[in-house]
Amino acid sequence: MDQTGELGDFLRSRRARLRPEDAGVAFGGGARRVPGLRREEVARLAGVSTDYYARLEQGRHPHVSESVLEAVARALRLDDTERGYLFELARPKSPGPDERRPARVARVRPAIHQMLDVLNDVSPALVLNHRSDVLAVNHLAKALITDFDALPYRDRNFARFVLLNPAARDLYEDWDRVAEAFVASLRLAAGRHPDDRLLDALVGELSIRVPRFSSWWAGHGVDQCAHGTRRLVHPVVGELTLSYEILALPADPGLSICLYTAEPGSTSAETLRMLASWSAPTGVRGRNSSEAPSS
Repeated sequence: MDQTGELGDFLRSRRARLRPEDAGVAFGGGARRVPGLRREEVARLAGVSTDYYARLEQGRHPHVSESVLEAVARALRLDDTERGYLFELARPKSPGPDERRPARVARVRPAIHQMLDVLNDVSPALVLNHRSDVLAVNHLAKALITDFDALPYRDRNFARFVLLNPAARDLYEDWDRVAEAFVASLRLAAGRHPDDRLLDALVGELSIRVPRFSSWWAGHGVDQCAHGTRRLVHPVVGELTLSYEILALPADPGLSICLYTAEPGSTSAETLRMLASWSAPTGVRGRNSSEAPSS
């Protein structure tokens, strides 16, 4: 991804969404030639010259101070995720030795596999990397979402499943919102890992195969998807409303675990228990062994 071009596109998209009255900008009314705020209005709110801000949008200002970026973030009313994304884009970095090498295989530690097994009866759980590759998954997550271990190697990716697999449209009651959130998380990952060729390839494929992907991507939304709620319609047990949390694994940089839980005492909790009972493997539970390139 071209970070210079992405920075300009991101800034333009963020000022286009702001109405002058929302940003406290006085204007004389009448038609405006551009949606949202003008460059000079953002510059004034950020306390910089219009020429300086214009050069920032055009990628002609390679050395931007943190104070200026903070001021621009405030002027554009960026949330914490968008602010972090702005700083990532404004600090282009050359690929390090590890980024130039072919992708290596990420191996999930035995202790993480054991944790997934322990959670089998109570919480669907998956281990993911920044591309949403599914590196490990417990039986309950397989029963709830899909058996990633049974998919072809390249298809063991959560975003790819949601955006390309027809079963995902039936599973997620609000598929459009879920799909758009995955696109926003991929855009955030692309900003943080501009030299990830596998991520670039995934984005390129999705832009061709998913009709709405390009419009979502062009919206420049970024989202960590760190927590939230999912409404599902499972083909066996029916409707569930589950909360999810994405938890980083500090000992395994770049990896995180996604956990789904139901509100205690709720209908969804009982339904999840039914699913756990229905999906419980016979005999001794085997350890998950999915692996995928990590970086």
